[in-house]
Amino acid sequence: MNLNLGAHVSISGGVEEAVERQNGEDGDCGQIFAGSPRTWSVSEYSDEDGEKFTEARQEEGQSPYVIHSTYLVNLGTPKDDLFQKSLDCLQAELDAASKLGVEYVVFHPGAHTGSGRENGIERISEGIDRLEIPESVTLLLENTAGKGTTLGKTMGELREMIDNAETGDGKIGVCIDTCHAHAAGYDLVTEEGFEDFLQEIEEDLGTEKVKVLHMNDSKDSRGSEKDNHQDIGYGEIGEKGFENIVNSETLNHLPMVLETPQEHRESYRKNIEKLRKLYG
Repeated sequence: MNLNLGAHVSISGGVEEAVERQNGEDGDCGQIFAGSPRTWSVSEYSDEDGEKFTEARQEEGQSPYVIHSTYLVNLGTPKDDLFQKSLDCLQAELDAASKLGVEYVVFHPGAHTGSGRENGIERISEGIDRLEIPESVTLLLENTAGKGTTLGKTMGELREMIDNAETGDGKIGVCIDTCHAHAAGYDLVTEEGFEDFLQEIEEDLGTEKVKVLHMNDSKDSRGSEKDNHQDIGYGEIGEKGFENIVNSETLNHLPMVLETPQEHRESYRKNIEKLRKLYG
């Protein structure tokens, strides 16, 4: 078995350009933004855009792809205007994914900002149910580092969001970010800690719910609740943690997308090479 590895790449110059950039990083799956990640704007795509992107992907054998939602989305908010803006933005991203043939849209569930954990989780589930998820797309909730009133720190919280929603099970899944898991307090490094992590995924979430991994080392200590990505092997998770992940039968069949900062490596390619070396 070969690892399914790729990186988050730019769509500058046209969405099909992402495929060539991915090729340059030696990736065979990938992630993109559908607009500007720090604004509410989502680009509109034509049928021709979708055809070009699909054709380029097929030529290079790149699959699957993920659209990462804007960072402004917060379905956990008690504020109706922000809730509606978040819904509108996510819907536009889901529609863009359908148009482009992208398999997944991933988003950070959000923060309750004082309304309370239960209210925040209910709000997120309500938001999911208000979305029209296209037939060809799966919506993924991403685990969080857990700082402040942010929700989705544990596998159990993610499961609650899914179970409380009436949207069909097959339309919703989870993306696990390794940096966020480490920051939330999960031990990915020691054999015992990693086994406990896998057990919690299985018992509190369900391994079948996990569809994508974000592979990021962490600049900060375990349990810090800080979301600061680092290049593979240069952070607090280190090579041992990633060796556990890429050799885990529970996880290593999943698409793995890098969002590393390239502070210590000149390209995603070097991070991808490192993960491939740790496998086997």
